[in-house]
Amino acid sequence: MVNSLIRKLLLIAVVNAATMPGPMGHDAAWAQAAHALPSQNQPQATIGAEAHIQPLRDGFEFPRQTLRYEAEYRFITAGVATLRVERNGNQEHMIGTADSTGVVALLFRVQDRFNSYFDAQRLCSTKLTKHTEEGSHWRETSITFDYGRGKSVLEEKNLKNGQTKRVENDIPGCVTDVVSGILYVASLPLQPDATYSFPLNDGGKTVSIHAHVEGKQEIKTPAGTFQTIRVGPQGDYSVLKNRGKITIWYTDDARHLPVQIQARLFWGTLTVYLTSIDK
Repeated sequence: MVNSLIRKLLLIAVVNAATMPGPMGHDAAWAQAAHALPSQNQPQATIGAEAHIQPLRDGFEFPRQTLRYEAEYRFITAGVATLRVERNGNQEHMIGTADSTGVVALLFRVQDRFNSYFDAQRLCSTKLTKHTEEGSHWRETSITFDYGRGKSVLEEKNLKNGQTKRVENDIPGCVTDVVSGILYVASLPLQPDATYSFPLNDGGKTVSIHAHVEGKQEIKTPAGTFQTIRVGPQGDYSVLKNRGKITIWYTDDARHLPVQIQARLFWGTLTVYLTSIDK
């Protein structure tokens, strides 16, 4: 369970901290989804009217450096993770990794790879791929967001026994995913005491996430001391659903870099913190 949180907390922090399948791939499908407009003839997912994706705000830039993190549980380093965003035409490509380390890796091996593609201006997710190796569970997962049909299409293969599945679910006209969601929140103004609501989809039912700006705080990590904005996401998703509390600290500057994520659950507290920023 600790290892599952390492990958989620880190790459979706804003939303994940629970269980997800595997990394992201790249093919023509995501490009087609990026330009497709929702069809008026297709049913759309129903979420709260206040939940929507805000387009990229003026002056915000996604981090082009590699952000490196460690996850700590009861003073033990449980895992490491990385996050990076690269521009690919009119798309942003977010690349994430998560690996268990040390004693935790001996008890339960985690080696996950993620790729998320989303529109560079509208910030709508177009495709997410996950390659997850967690203990004996190895899976290859792809989620395509087909806005023309108003559907998310999840295709998954069990790499141990070869079994496959395909699932479609309704989505509204624009959603974020569990990987790029952490940086979607970073792209928001994060005004004091504001709450930002947005739709999130991980291949299943679309849910509304509510990110509340709780205050400002100084945070010390191996990467340095940062003045931060503390955000508490809530919603009907994973540990966000009455199972604990997730808190994310973003730098209090134009970058809004996620420097620390903390999950407080019934079994303890897992903290993911920034260790370095590579060029």
